Order: sequence, then structure tokens, then C-alpha cells
Amino acid sequence: MSTPASPQEVPDPHASDPPGTDGDDRADDASSPRWGFAVTVLCDIVLPVALYYLLRGAGFGELAALLISGSAPAAHTLYSAVRHRRLDAIGVFTLAVLAAGAAGSLLSGSPRLALARNGVFTGLAGVWLLVTLATSRPFTYQALVSLMPGRAARLERVWQGDAGFRRVWRALTVLWGVGLLVDAVLRVVMAYTLPVDSVPAVDGVLYAVTWVALQIVTQVTLYRTGTMAKILGPRNGRNGRKGRKGMKERRSGRTATAEPGAGG
Repeated sequence: MSTPASPQEVPDPHASDPPGTDGDDRADDASSPRWGFAVTVLCDIVLPVALYYLLRGAGFGELAALLISGSAPAAHTLYSAVRHRRLDAIGVFTLAVLAAGAAGSLLSGSPRLALARNGVFTGLAGVWLLVTLATSRPFTYQALVSLMPGRAARLERVWQGDAGFRRVWRALTVLWGVGLLVDAVLRVVMAYTLPVDSVPAVDGVLYAVTWVALQIVTQVTLYRTGTMAKILGPRNGRNGRKGRKGMKERRSGRTATAEPGAGG
């Protein structure tokens, strides 16, 4: 994250991107998070659910199947830490919750405690998001910058110079924090009321429902408040299509002049 502007200079939130920030940077910003999100969904949601039912079909008990299938997110976190040679706070938090849940389940012998750990994890994440409201940058804004590193300088200028932009990201952090807390309560209730073998599947569905609902509200908010236009900048605004059209025309012109006889 870039250094905040000094009090003597008021940053222009509509300023153009710094040199070297182009369409390729935006493409990288868009494609990398998509792959990362897909891998996270596969390893942390799809794989544990599928593995649980495979183990149950192979004759494993409820608790053993839950503990083994629940190790998939931990393995994913450790793999990411080794690959990037860095274990961040989120990774430590994930491993700690998974380890505590597994230890508690083994000591109590209760599969329902193993099921409830997902609710505990989600609830702690929700509390953490709300705590970041007391910091200089709320979680949702930090997540935006991490997803779009090529536009970090521009985003920081907008953050510094636009109070409305800051209000939107604080409001979205409240939305996600409260949403995760509601999700956590539902998970704990399911863990202790539904049949054990039905909870992993319903748990996975709840992940999808919660994420889609929060994403819809987030995207609608970003567009209706004009925040999305501030994120993308002037080159992706009203003149985006005209700019792309002009680029195609210039390329066509260069191609035409390069052909034999193009100059008359």
C-alpha cells in the first residue's frame, strides 16, 4: 500500500493511473483472484464435503470422516505457505481454529463439535472484520487492494480524497461482518439439530448462499454509489468503449499501411 498523501496536498480521486498501469495490469488483477478463489472453493468447500461422503461410504465413522475431511483446508493453507514462503495472519488463524476444533472433537468424542467448528471459524472471521473498522483501513478495502495490486496507488489516492468512497468500504465491512455472524449462528444450530450425515452437504450449500447474497448486495452497492467507476478509473468509464474502438481503428490503420500498395 502506498504512503498516504501529506496534509499539504489534496489528492485528486479522478487522477489518471500512474505510468506503467495499463490494461495488462487490470487483466492480471482480474484473472489471478479468479483462479485463487476457484482453488479456495475447491479445497476448502467442495473437497471436504466430497471426501466426507467418500469416507462414510468406505465405512469410516462420523467423527473420523469429519476429522480427515476437515484436514483439506489445513493442507491447502500449509501448501500456500510453503509455496509463497509466507504464513500470514489469516493462515495462522485458520490453522489454529482447525487444530482447536480437531482437538476438542477428539477429547469429547462428539462429531457435532467437529461440525460446529465451521460456525466458530465463520463467527470469529465476522468479529475480526468488524474489529478492522477501528483501524485506518477496513477489511473490505484491504481485500480490494490485495485483489488489484496493479491499481493500489490509484485506490489509495481515491481513499485519501473521497469521503464517500471511504464510507462505502466501511459500510461493506459491516455488511460482511454481520453477514458472517448470522451465517455462523446458522452453522452451529445446524450442527446440533440436523442429522450428522446431512450437515456437511447443507454446510456447503450455506457457504454458497451466504457468499452469493453478500456479493449481490456488494456489487449493487458498488454500482449504485458510483464506487465501481472510481475503482476502474476514467479509462474504463464512459470513454472505455470509444477508447477500445479507437485502438482497433489505429491498429487497422497500421495494418493497412503495412500492406503492399496501401499508400496508393
